[in-house]
Order: sequence, then structure tokens, then C-alpha cells
Amino acid sequence: VQLQASGGGLVQAGGSLRLSCAASGRTFSRYVMGWFRQAPGKDREFVAAISTSGGRTFYANDVKGRFTISRDNAKNMVYLQMNSLKPEDTGVYYCAAALSVTIATKEFAYGYWGQGTLVTVSS
Repeated sequence: VQLQASGGGLVQAGGSLRLSCAASGRTFSRYVMGWFRQAPGKDREFVAAISTSGGRTFYANDVKGRFTISRDNAKNMVYLQMNSLKPEDTGVYYCAAALSVTIATKEFAYGYWGQGTLVTVSS
């Protein structure tokens, strides 16, 4: 599966952005999908993940209640709605796909990665 993330940009603190990730291939619905981010000078970290059907989601503690991950299997799309953004949310956001029966939060579980989209939150 090939992934392409989009939707990043510059936003003020407290604002919102919606990231999108388009996936190629006919087996998209078999993949657990995740979003990760990498802040300047830091390691990449888990943000959110969603099960193959979309029925289960999981979030990192610092985005819980502010971010929402969703997917549309008919359109081969996964989304990350980000509200109440903070400067510490700044980073490159990556979508990733994992052939997994359970939601995965570790990078090594994800075999496919998009190119990343930059989110900058100004204070």
C-alpha cells in the first residue's frame, strides 16, 4: 500500500487542522492505520491509531480529547482531526499502515509510511 499525507499547515494555538491520508491499493480495509509525528530534534512518536473497521481507536495521552482519527474504507482514506492545537503539537505528521489484527502503537509494527506533512502551531 502507498500512502500520501496532506493537510498540514500553519495554524495559531487553539486552532484546528484536518490531516488526510490517501492510500492506494484494493486491500486498504485490511490495514490498521496510524498517525505518528516527529517534532524538531525529537524522535518520532505515536499519535493515534484506528482498527481496520474503524470501530476502535487509540490515542496518545497528550492528544486524547483533542484529536480524532477516522477512516473511510470506501474511499481509502484516513483522517486526523486536530482541535485545540498547541505549539507542542508542531511537527511532521506521518500516516502509516500495519497488517495487524490489533491496534498497534509501535513504529516497528507499521510496514508502510507516507511522506509526512508539516504542522506548525504558533503561540
